[in-house]
Amino acid sequence: MKASISKSEALGKATAPSSKSYTIRGLMCAALAAGKSEIVAPLASDDTAAAINVLKKVGINIRQQKKSWTVEGGDFHAASSDLYCCDSAATLRFMTALGTIIPGVCHFTAGPSLSRRPVKVLIDSLQILGVKCSAKDGLPPVTVEGGKFNGGTTSLPGNISSQFVSALLHIAPMAANGMTIKLTTPLESRPYVMMTMEAMHWFGINTAFNDSLDKFDVLPQKYKPTKYIVEGDWSSASYLLALGALAGEVEVNNLDMESLQGDRMLIDFLKEMGASVITGRNSVIVIQSKLKAIKTDLSDCIDLLPTMAVLAAAADGVSEFIGIERARIKESDRVAVVQEGLARMGIYVTAEKNRMTVTGSKPQGALIDSKGDHRIAMAFSLLGTMSGNMVIDGAECVTKTYPEFWDVFKNLGGKVQIDG
Repeated sequence: MKASISKSEALGKATAPSSKSYTIRGLMCAALAAGKSEIVAPLASDDTAAAINVLKKVGINIRQQKKSWTVEGGDFHAASSDLYCCDSAATLRFMTALGTIIPGVCHFTAGPSLSRRPVKVLIDSLQILGVKCSAKDGLPPVTVEGGKFNGGTTSLPGNISSQFVSALLHIAPMAANGMTIKLTTPLESRPYVMMTMEAMHWFGINTAFNDSLDKFDVLPQKYKPTKYIVEGDWSSASYLLALGALAGEVEVNNLDMESLQGDRMLIDFLKEMGASVITGRNSVIVIQSKLKAIKTDLSDCIDLLPTMAVLAAAADGVSEFIGIERARIKESDRVAVVQEGLARMGIYVTAEKNRMTVTGSKPQGALIDSKGDHRIAMAFSLLGTMSGNMVIDGAECVTKTYPEFWDVFKNLGGKVQIDG
């Protein structure tokens, strides 16, 4: 599918979709809670559908209605077939950990993109705990043998993926002897681990951790069924807010100003770049203005790299982003794909292992290959409103996290034609 974008002026209001990350965390916690939980305002997307399908195959009854989902958890049974996680990394990694308490052997398979993303760190940490699990060459598919899970102490690096830490935290309360998790390198994407512990707290689980977030202690506890409310997604909202900064005036509501989500930092970045930003109780207005370059660390909000890069492409001066290494092992190598796409648009970019610079200029229209990466497709669409003559190939990939994106983009004034 191709999205052809012409020069546009954005003006209007939009509602941020519900958080994918919180929705999947809510599903996992509800599955671990014996009884009936309700997930209110969940996100329906490819990734959350993957989580639901896998959970259903291991005995969790999930009833989906438009505004809420009912989850009957606590009663897992052995899987009768492979558990296909599509391209949802959170589903694969969280379910790999849950596999330790699911009867029988779980065989988790993955889609093309996810099959290239590492899981070795999680496998190694589970093996330290005595879990029988494996992944050839440290990549999916993953096999986990469930049974009595005693827990204990394990360790892993914190700079590969926060999802590995979150996966272990989810099952820690189920361990007969509790669990201690020690990180051998500083934790990156810290907000996502805080989000995991916040979701667990909704379901009655308490976690002890130190200030540096490199040691977590969890005693044996029982998840309690509850009513879990999903907040708006700052990651998805980032594209709409950046659209306002580049092409007009956009207001986005359904945003929690006190959210733990790391991508909330976009507000600070936009202000630093000179954008006009007005925050309300649960909404943000961003008005187009002359942008200037920025130098910042994206370690705790790595998903913002494509958004920040396209903003930098339209800003005066040379922007510098560090803490970007993990962006290379997402749905695509986002460092390489962003560099390639901006180069096609006449923007000079340098990229090193953990650093990128973007020299702002006047972006020119181009054909952009999204590489099937939703964040690449959405981010580059923003520059299309400035340059015109923009074609994004693989535009359908936005369904991974934001199925309504192109409709919302159009409603805000974006001139886009979808073909194929």
